[in-house]
Formats: sequence, structure tokens, C-alpha cells
Amino acid sequence: MPLTHLDDKDQPRMVDVSEKNVTLRTAIAEARVHLPPIIAERFDGKDIPTKKGAVFQTAIIAGIMASKKTSELIPMCHPIGLEKCAIDIEMSSSDEVLVTATTRLHHKTGVEMEALTAASVAALTIYDMCKGLSQEMVIHGLRLVEKTGGKSDLLRSES
Repeated sequence: MPLTHLDDKDQPRMVDVSEKNVTLRTAIAEARVHLPPIIAERFDGKDIPTKKGAVFQTAIIAGIMASKKTSELIPMCHPIGLEKCAIDIEMSSSDEVLVTATTRLHHKTGVEMEALTAASVAALTIYDMCKGLSQEMVIHGLRLVEKTGGKSDLLRSES
């Protein structure tokens, strides 16, 4: 199967979506941040307060901002006007943060890269906000969980 970002001369190109139909496109991505005890112990039931500010609140804002700049970061992404970007951050266990990013719009192209960018930048922001306490954090598990509205849908089972 040929790669869509290469032309017939194997040169890079942006995919032509001009003939596609506008549909409601959604994507959900997630990333996980493993926290060492010195950081995990600071969780107050809602957030992790630090001298830099509220970690989860700052990460949510960073993830939303990043999703809107995806086409500036990833060369072949189409610039799109997101209609929704929501970031949910929660402690999924006593030492792990789950970041979930949901993106949505009516368009001719999908929003998977925007969701993945949002989740990854939110996770990186958690790292940045907490690195003064410990650099033993590990970001892992960045993945697309769900996408709908395009040529093919995806729904991953838990792993």
C-alpha cells in the first residue's frame, strides 16, 4: 500500500483532501506519567500543587494550546479549526497520571494528530512542572485510543 504523503515520484506532499466529504471527526488519545513517591504524595485529591502552580490545570491549558498548533509542528498536517479539545487528567493509580485528550471537528481530514499532540504536551507539562521535585518521572503509553468519522474508524480495547 503506498504512503499517502508521497507522490508518484516518492517526493513528500500534503495529502489532497479537496474531494473528501466533510464529516464529524473525533479522536481520543492518551499518555501516562509514572510519578515517583515524592511527587505522588503531593496529590491532594484534585491536583498536584507546586511552587510553579497547579500542575494538572497548567497541563490542561498547555495541551489545548498545543493541539491548536499541531500543523505548525508536524509538517504534513493540515491546518484545521478545532471545534473541541478537552483534556482530562487524573491519577489512575497511586503513582500514575492518565492524560486523555479528546478532539473534534467537522472537516475533510481527521484530528488524530491534534489529540496525540495535546496528550503528549500535557504529559510533558506535568514533567516540567514537577521536575524540581524529581526527574524520576517516566512518560509512556502515548497512543490513539479512538477515532471516528474518516475512511476507517478505530476503537482500541484496554491494554
